[in-house]
Amino acid sequence: MISNKLRVVELFAGVGGFRLGLEKSNYKVIWSNQWEPSTKTQHASKVYEARFGKENHSNQDISTVPTNDIPDHDLLCGGFPCQDYSVATTLNNSRGLKGKKGVLWWSIHRILEEKKNKPKYLFLENVDRLLKSPASQRGRDFAVMLQSLNQLGYAVEWRVINAAEYGMPQRRRRVFFIGYHKSTELYSRLNKSSKHDWILENGTIVDAFPVKEKISPSFNEFELKGDLVKITNNFNKKGGLTPFENTGVMINGMVYTVKTTPSYNGPYKVLGDVLQNGEVTSDFFISDDDKPKWKYLKGPKKQKRTTKDGYEYNYSEGGMIYPDALDNASRTIITGEGGKSPSRFKHVVESERGLRRLTPIELERLNMFPEDHTKLEGISDSKRAFFMGNALVVGIIEKIGESLYNKIKSEWPATCSA
Repeated sequence: MISNKLRVVELFAGVGGFRLGLEKSNYKVIWSNQWEPSTKTQHASKVYEARFGKENHSNQDISTVPTNDIPDHDLLCGGFPCQDYSVATTLNNSRGLKGKKGVLWWSIHRILEEKKNKPKYLFLENVDRLLKSPASQRGRDFAVMLQSLNQLGYAVEWRVINAAEYGMPQRRRRVFFIGYHKSTELYSRLNKSSKHDWILENGTIVDAFPVKEKISPSFNEFELKGDLVKITNNFNKKGGLTPFENTGVMINGMVYTVKTTPSYNGPYKVLGDVLQNGEVTSDFFISDDDKPKWKYLKGPKKQKRTTKDGYEYNYSEGGMIYPDALDNASRTIITGEGGKSPSRFKHVVESERGLRRLTPIELERLNMFPEDHTKLEGISDSKRAFFMGNALVVGIIEKIGESLYNKIKSEWPATCSA
């Protein structure tokens, strides 16, 4: 620890969403890493360095960073790439884990495995489909992750959270999970507690984001059996629904999971609350020539399509609200949000000056970043939009981080020393 601050290592840092949320509480990022394999110019890392400084920041493929170069820390955090996490097949004939980005979960695993002084806590984020991937073995990827952490001595608590359901201005659904090392008092407390009470009343995440009583008939309890290869090969092999609900814990290889719904009675922010007034340049407005293209892409469609193999099929999709409703939280920001080209998924709003796309500042506001956080010489508006499509909602990190810190603090000096 640094005085009463918890030392944090931030992996897959992007432009610093975890850091912004955690450093509003008593956390201090002492080392960070951001590396994007698909681009020569490391734009996100440049923004990170401009906002937080170059000291103790690494812009190197994390899979090549020696564990000894990473300082000891209390909390490891990051939003790691959402890929396939199986461990049984080779680099030559599969995707995901064996692909360029998918291996990065195993970089987290390597750090945890090799660190003599393991971080006591983990705070990780991913897309909610992690709980039900891959399609052929629903839930297998999450089972592999949980068992790998179990073998390293961690218990895990998770929840799928939609930021808009707790008053934040964007409908962004992600799974967040907290890990507790077996050396901590929180691990011991979870182990001794009623899992029902921990998930619904006493846990770290529920303290930050309350839930209503379970809505599925009962808790689903099961044991993760076998090593990682066996889980890869056998987990939910017969298919069917994932056994993982949107809320749960895993400890000592036992999984306890249940479907919950949010409980929130506070104020709500909507898309209209984040819009700039009178400050938007003309390049964000949709030209008359492009309006029919936007309307077509946003509208319902029924078409006959043909595959490369000559198979003909009927394709259909429903219409979208167009322009976007200003009295509701926004849709999820996508990485392709930037640029003038018409798109089904980009946001379009009605203003006094006509239809327009969202500005970088508005996208930052939707993720609860400081205004112009991503503004930097040499960084285009499209790249700034890409950053926000890859980012997380800072308010989620802030509230869970505060809850975790308060639980840890209540146990001092049992688990920490200044």
